[in-house]
Amino acid sequence: MSASWIVLPGLAETPEEFDRVLELLPGRDVRVVDPWQTPVAAPLDELRAATTAGTPVCLAGHSIGGLAVLRWALVHPGEVERLVLIDTSLTSETGWSWLYPGTRADRAIRSFLTFVGRTGLTRLIGPTLRRLLVWVGSATNRDLLSKATARARYGAADSWLLFWDDLANSWTLAAEVAELLKDPPPDLPPTVFLVATGGSSRFTAKSWLAGQRELAAKLNTTAIEVLSDSAHLVHLDRPDAIAKALSD
Repeated sequence: MSASWIVLPGLAETPEEFDRVLELLPGRDVRVVDPWQTPVAAPLDELRAATTAGTPVCLAGHSIGGLAVLRWALVHPGEVERLVLIDTSLTSETGWSWLYPGTRADRAIRSFLTFVGRTGLTRLIGPTLRRLLVWVGSATNRDLLSKATARARYGAADSWLLFWDDLANSWTLAAEVAELLKDPPPDLPPTVFLVATGGSSRFTAKSWLAGQRELAAKLNTTAIEVLSDSAHLVHLDRPDAIAKALSD
């Protein structure tokens, strides 16, 4: 029996967004972690426990989810058979230290977002925020979420606080992965990169692709596929490319 695929979405993404990928992989055991239940940038042991898939596993991660699955492979390479990094965040994306979790600025932002959630403003603005994210991040502007799901996910009182937590924790995650890559294990799993250079991504495509290639050079990379017809939300623009990477 082939190992299960575990998929980690990116910042402010939902498992429902990957439904088209799952539809292209009938009969395969593919499990998409729900970031509303287990934050993508959560401690590694929490992520491992949340998958309930056993080991070995195959891992795929989009955006900051790419950093999270890469950390898993670097810390426990024997547990990971294959790795697919989907327009992954880079280890250079470490943000600003004065906004890191636990800092005064972080506590202030958390307090503000908690207040906003209590006012009900998230219910009014959340679905619009979702549409904006898709408009900016997708070349095809296709959104798989129903209006009801968008309201439930993005309009929840604690949703914006969750987004902030994942963003702030992604900066420390990037720094952690960068440190791990200074002395990577010799038995890293075969890794495939999917890199988006279309849509809004075209404006930074040259430097973005260079950064992806630099990261790929440090891993056991078997392929880098450049998706010139996709923006950052590859699972919306090119679900077929993800499905192919998971099935090859």
